Amino acid sequence: MPIDAAAPAQEPAVALITGGGTGIGAATAAALTASGWSVLICGRRQSALQRVAEATGAHPLTSDVTARGEADRVVSEVMHRFGRLDGLVLNAGTVRPGAVGDIAESDWEAMVTTNLTAPYRLLHAALPHLVRHRGSVVGVASVSALRASGGIAGYNATKAGLTMLLQSVAVDYGPQGVRANVVCPGWTRTEMADEEMATLGQERGVTVENAYALATALVPLQRPARADEVATAIRHLLSPAASYVNGAVIPVDGGHSAVDVGTVAFDPRFTIALQPA
Repeated sequence: MPIDAAAPAQEPAVALITGGGTGIGAATAAALTASGWSVLICGRRQSALQRVAEATGAHPLTSDVTARGEADRVVSEVMHRFGRLDGLVLNAGTVRPGAVGDIAESDWEAMVTTNLTAPYRLLHAALPHLVRHRGSVVGVASVSALRASGGIAGYNATKAGLTMLLQSVAVDYGPQGVRANVVCPGWTRTEMADEEMATLGQERGVTVENAYALATALVPLQRPARADEVATAIRHLLSPAASYVNGAVIPVDGGHSAVDVGTVAFDPRFTIALQPA
């Protein structure tokens, strides 16, 4: 064979991203396709998926992964279209407000189904293919999986559960070459966060931008993340560059989870009205 003969072309790696129509999921689709991956994005809103598909070249599939049987259908579609699966990004999630004593059982069940049961079903369907190609999984949890956020007990619990689910995959399937890791974003500019900031802004009489500034005032970087910053961490974890990273839980939060709340009162930016002794 001539020494300058071209090597056989290598098949692109293939990723499946849930919640791929907006926010971190859409940004991850952009990051992976830019790196040469073939990507299938799924979500409930066809119009949002189509916009991401047109912008990135990802393949859209309308699906509600919380419905029984949909995980199998989505993974089957990936295999039918691409013939392999190398990366799985578990990004779809939901939050319903309430302390434990206030959450309606229907809201609790919605969070468990979306944030924990759907990822389990997707993993159950995808793992045989990930094992075959020594693939990788990234779960998108939250700083709320690391520190209890007030008023969202169900979200805290289910995101913490997602974190342990992925670490269990890391332990059980690591010997077969599958890596599983978790990113825990703090406040990130997404459609969901914009809605929360709009609510906070109405309560405090400020704009959405000022609400973001208020929410991140004590974060060391003093700003929310961009979705592409979280996507860059996910892309790294899926890549061969992270080949020995397994079972990791990585905050992508600007230092949010590193803050010692017991020292906040000493911060000159912090004021609170106290009742007289």
